[in-house]
Amino acid sequence: MDPLSWLLVLGAGVLAGTVNTIVGAGTLLTFPLLVALGVPPLTANVSNTVGLVPGSVTGAWGYRRELAGTWPTVARMAALSAVGGVAGGLLLLAAPAATFTAVVPWLLVLAAGLAAAQPRVAAWVRRRAGEEPAEGPADQPGAARPAERLDGSTRPLTPGLAAGIAATGVYGGYFGAAQGVLLISLLGIGWTTHLHRANGAKNVLAGTANLVSAAVFVVGGAVDWRIAGFVAVGSAVGGVLGSRIGRRIPAPALRGLIVVVALAAAVALWLRP
Repeated sequence: MDPLSWLLVLGAGVLAGTVNTIVGAGTLLTFPLLVALGVPPLTANVSNTVGLVPGSVTGAWGYRRELAGTWPTVARMAALSAVGGVAGGLLLLAAPAATFTAVVPWLLVLAAGLAAAQPRVAAWVRRRAGEEPAEGPADQPGAARPAERLDGSTRPLTPGLAAGIAATGVYGGYFGAAQGVLLISLLGIGWTTHLHRANGAKNVLAGTANLVSAAVFVVGGAVDWRIAGFVAVGSAVGGVLGSRIGRRIPAPALRGLIVVVALAAAVALWLRP
């Protein structure tokens, strides 16, 4: 690739890191660009996955205040995401011709619907479990949280949510486009009505799936390190920017953005050759 192409890859990495941190779907920016620049799809996919890991780290760090007091649960969810990510990465290397793209757009449409209805669906889930739903003041961006106590907006990890996180990890390790949209919809309904906390956890879980699948790809020798390096630098910057922007977006506006991105991602995957 020529210098202009590398500059485009770097810029796409910044945008992808920003979008991934705010809502998730950055792969839909970097992956098509790499393919358009002549990179083989499998190489583009695995190199992009490796490159987006730093953006997940910086994005998750930016949401550390929203996750105060929840780290034991987030760690358990991250372990499930890691198991799924390894499985997805191995699946991609073993059968790269196979694809989830026939199903994924429909999953994204479902995620958009769930995100739009998240407060009502989450309240229904909590009523079924005999819990009191609460969104409350903790849903404000940047609200401080005591490490020793959680309010009623956040519930324990359930078997159903655990299974959903593991399955999303498989998808994240395999391809990962809009993995974050699926995760934030699951977390917003099954774990916490505090949307900014769900967003922070989404960054940790998606980053974990990317990290472990990236390790699989490195061992498999399928990474183009120049591409991964340019995407990594850009995504790290984007992760910082995205956490600063995302934490200032009011929860209703963030919910609307999730819906728009999910539907746009579904259309993009339907139109993809």
